[in-house]
Amino acid sequence: MQENEKLPDVQNTKVDSISINRVGVTRISFPLTIYNKEGKVQSIHAKINIYGSLPKSQRGTNMSRYLEILMDFKDQPLDSSNLRKFLLALIKRVETKDIYTEIEFKYFIEKQSPVSKKTGIQSYSCTLIGRLQYTIYSYVLKVVVPLTSVCPCSKEISKFGAHNQRGYVTVQIQFDKNKSMLIEDIVKLVEGQGSCEVYPILKRPDEKWVTETGYKNPKFVEDICRGVATELQTRKEIKKFKIKVENFESIHDHNAVSFIFRKRKGSRWVSDDGGSVI
Repeated sequence: MQENEKLPDVQNTKVDSISINRVGVTRISFPLTIYNKEGKVQSIHAKINIYGSLPKSQRGTNMSRYLEILMDFKDQPLDSSNLRKFLLALIKRVETKDIYTEIEFKYFIEKQSPVSKKTGIQSYSCTLIGRLQYTIYSYVLKVVVPLTSVCPCSKEISKFGAHNQRGYVTVQIQFDKNKSMLIEDIVKLVEGQGSCEVYPILKRPDEKWVTETGYKNPKFVEDICRGVATELQTRKEIKKFKIKVENFESIHDHNAVSFIFRKRKGSRWVSDDGGSVI
């Protein structure tokens, strides 16, 4: 008899209590990989949360098994297909009916400055969210994109100048079955809706270009939010989305924020109450 067979398995003790929606492990630091647009593998440092449901008859979950399954998938690049396989393995191993994970990481894209063409590295905060409930799989990708905005009101009422600031657009997209979008494509879509993009390296000619480009293209948070939503609605692979645009105002002691929640209903896009904000 092996030593572990002699040890009591307390978490599997039978009880008559209340079912638990989600129980598991959080803030797991873990090395993973993801494909970039060129099909090459990018190494990432992920922070991972994994939760499973627990029936009312079981006292505790088998948390070590979450980490064991994660190790089995450490060399498989993150995408919708591999995420589904990971969740399916968890359901079988942990013996749950509902499994959920959040994988948060920084994604890096090389980006050239607009005039001097100096190449730098821009980072984008991303989160993959997967859920497998019985056989129903859902896949969500969240990307946070920085940009700049120039206030249209400030420009209109001032003899010269206009206040401007950096903002962040958070896009959370739920995809149709077996579909997705590349992070680079989401970033490009969002960056096109600000007054100007954010660049990792700016020489003086670049700074002049960025300043003048933003001034010619003033945007409220509402304008940016609507512009991103309009572009997302052209993508057939998207089932629903949430958008948050937040500007860190340069002349106020508060931020400006705007949200849009939309879902596809047949061939139309309709407003979605969205539940919690992002």
